[in-house]
Amino acid sequence: MLRAVIEEVLLFVLPFCAFAAYLVIKRRNPLDVAHWSPHLFRLAVAGLALVIVILVIEGLVMKRERGAYEPPHVENGVLVPGRFR
Repeated sequence: MLRAVIEEVLLFVLPFCAFAAYLVIKRRNPLDVAHWSPHLFRLAVAGLALVIVILVIEGLVMKRERGAYEPPHVENGVLVPGRFR
C-alpha cells in the first residue's frame, strides 16, 4: 500500500521537478519564489491530472483475477501462499 501512495506522490511532484529543471536550464534560480508564483496553480493541476490519468489507465489495463481468493494457510506444516481458484 505504501508503494502505491509513494508512486502517486512522485507522479504529482513530477511537473514541479520538470519546471525546476527548466529553470536550471534557463540559468534562473529555482529557489526564487518569484519564478514559481505565476505557475504554481498550473503545476498543481498538471500534477493532479497526471495522477488521475495514470490511475484510470492502471484501472483499465491491470490484470483482474476471477474466482474466489484463497488466503495463505498452513497445510501439513508448510505455508501455502494465497491464490485465486
